[in-house]
Amino acid sequence: MNTELNVTTPADDYFRSHLPNQNENGGRQWLYPRATSGRFTKWRTVVAVGLLVALFVGPFIWVDGHPLFLFNVLERRFIFFGVTFWPQDFYLVAIGLITFIVFITLFTVVFGRVFCGWACPQTIFMEMVFRKVETWIEGDYNARKRLDAAPWTTEKILKKTAKHGAFFLVSFAISNTFLVYIIGRDQWSTLITDNPAQHLAGLTTILVFTGVFYGVFAYLREIVCTTICPYGRLQSVLLDKNSLIVAYDYIRGEPRGKRVKNEELKVKNNSTTLHSSLLTHHLPKGDCVDCKLCVHVCPTGIDIRNGTQMECINCTACMDACDEVMSKIDRPSGLIRMDSQQGIDTRKPFRFTKRIMAYSGVLVLLLGVLGFLLISRPALDVTILRAPGQLFQREANGQVANLYSVELINKTYRALPVRFRLNRPDATLRFVQPLSQTQPGELTQTMFFITLPEKAIHADKTRLTIDVLTGDTVVDQVETSFLGPISMGERMKE
Repeated sequence: MNTELNVTTPADDYFRSHLPNQNENGGRQWLYPRATSGRFTKWRTVVAVGLLVALFVGPFIWVDGHPLFLFNVLERRFIFFGVTFWPQDFYLVAIGLITFIVFITLFTVVFGRVFCGWACPQTIFMEMVFRKVETWIEGDYNARKRLDAAPWTTEKILKKTAKHGAFFLVSFAISNTFLVYIIGRDQWSTLITDNPAQHLAGLTTILVFTGVFYGVFAYLREIVCTTICPYGRLQSVLLDKNSLIVAYDYIRGEPRGKRVKNEELKVKNNSTTLHSSLLTHHLPKGDCVDCKLCVHVCPTGIDIRNGTQMECINCTACMDACDEVMSKIDRPSGLIRMDSQQGIDTRKPFRFTKRIMAYSGVLVLLLGVLGFLLISRPALDVTILRAPGQLFQREANGQVANLYSVELINKTYRALPVRFRLNRPDATLRFVQPLSQTQPGELTQTMFFITLPEKAIHADKTRLTIDVLTGDTVVDQVETSFLGPISMGERMKE
């Protein structure tokens, strides 16, 4: 970079010792973000609408008589995209969580905090739902500011009552939606249509979560993003100079100041016109006109011109606001853009680093392992254990019996026929209660005896293999031990 330009970042570091929503007295300064328009805002709206529709419709979509999604913590039953997971599938959940963490890490390393600004439920509900309701009832950012500063009048009381009433209703809808994800559509329908006295616990839960959501979106707001959410601090660890972030081009923008539209100044260096990205640095003022629109539209109240900050959620609102100003003064767009710090400093395009490739390799490996385990997961999960406290029983005709307990989990959405086959022709299996099939999505428990001729027993423990079949297909093989008496002669042989 040409050292004669002598361009530096702003010297004011007040933002480093104060939160963006903190006033000079240390109290909270209420933020009134200005509405934006532009291509990024339009795309954010499309993404938000799609995610909101998916969220509210998701728990009511059923496939083959089962919900598409269910997170029933109470019954330890989880359904993802129609696939049921039981406690026995915890290893899959663990690998899935590790894969998700690696994905979030990779995504943050490459794209910074874009998830927060474009897909996080907190941002989507705040900016695309509650902020819209607030604007519809109270007016734009200036009207809201004047209303809060005005004394309490009938108009103010009516508007505030209407706004907070709408906030509570939206929070109630969100609370019910999350409850449907937990207990399922049918139980939720019973809860809201039956006598309230029969479901006090459920209704109390709905009201508690409604109050939580209402408090978050009516009062906490940006504090969730700047203080409560740990992802912002995780971002500080994961970002590097090659990560794509919402960045202010201080080389092109400084020094700040008002410009005259269609101003034409030519600067030549040894009869060669400088590159357009460097031309303005030889001018008295840079491209930034110091209009502060980027600050006014920021939902967390930061000044992006101060550089990368933890509070930035990469919502791109400042990019739309700045591009609109640049078009009015006939300057190129992108003074604030998605770029890396390295790209701002060197004017080089984004490139994949060894760090990104390493994370990508680990992610691909984990996805491969998870995919293989999901595909090879048996339709029937079987657990066979010897009955506790039981050794063996002598029966007639020189037979010895052992008692076993068995648990079967049908992980499919259809009834499965089931039968058991022993690997020894002289062994027989006899159920305490007949079992011929398992019901879909249910846990079946029963017990059976295995008998062996006493003369065929030559050790304290005899290893047995039990094949579990549905039809003619072996879906599982279970190893177990058979306890039996052993004579002194047999012991001497050993």
